[in-house]
Amino acid sequence: MLLDPARRIGSHTRTAGGLAKAALPYVDAAGSETLQVYVSNSRGWALPPGDPKQDTLFRDGIGERDLPAYVHASLLVNLGSPTGMTVERSIATLAHALDRGRAIGASAVVYHAGSSVDPEHDAKAMHQLHEALMPLLDDAAARGLPKLLVEPSAGGGRSLASKVQDLGPYLAAAEQHPWLGVCFDTCHAWAAGHDLATPGGMTATLDALIGTVGADRVMLIHANDSKDECGSTRDRHETIGRGHIGEAAFAELMTHPAIAGVPVIVETPTVDHEGHAADIALLKSLR
Repeated sequence: MLLDPARRIGSHTRTAGGLAKAALPYVDAAGSETLQVYVSNSRGWALPPGDPKQDTLFRDGIGERDLPAYVHASLLVNLGSPTGMTVERSIATLAHALDRGRAIGASAVVYHAGSSVDPEHDAKAMHQLHEALMPLLDDAAARGLPKLLVEPSAGGGRSLASKVQDLGPYLAAAEQHPWLGVCFDTCHAWAAGHDLATPGGMTATLDALIGTVGADRVMLIHANDSKDECGSTRDRHETIGRGHIGEAAFAELMTHPAIAGVPVIVETPTVDHEGHAADIALLKSLR
């Protein structure tokens, strides 16, 4: 029996020791209904080919469990960088993540919106974004690869998109390409200045997000509390309900009608699966 699409809650899942060997027991232990993984070093440029046997076992395993899977690209990706080598490596990393995503049966690849870094590069960054993204999106659409999901940042370093309203110009730079979706991260939005903790704040932010990009573009949510105050521009995740955002805001998130079918991934601190299991259980109780 397939799960109700409104009931997809899972976590970023460890893969050390083998994609299927590590991830499948993890999702079972955590009670995950969806999952997210890295297919390369989260803070490096190396692009490993993957293990075909593990890929097959993983793909079969998520199929048997009816688990939508997502890939998070390396955190180094920055398509707005003024450094040519960084842009080239970012494009190669996203192309690799898309191919690996297809190999493991992933639905989409998440990447951070990036930044212009240098104020003198601001005017060129969005044009550069267009030139980098369009070939990737066209190729992914033509070959039936996973979609790309842009994740707004926490707001520091001249970000190309941090507030939800910034996604309007960002998507315009990509010509509203149908293969480009959005991943909304609660900690990033809070750090960028969206007051999610005030009663109605999460609802208002989600309304603004849907008003900016449309409901069909929001394809994944990262549910993370924050260790820091609103507007800090600091991306430091906290266990849900123990940070400055608070449990009530996540109740609003889990009951917002416009995102009822959007999968939710927790990326909260954990030593092993138990921390994620607790956050997943809490979110299940709120939906």
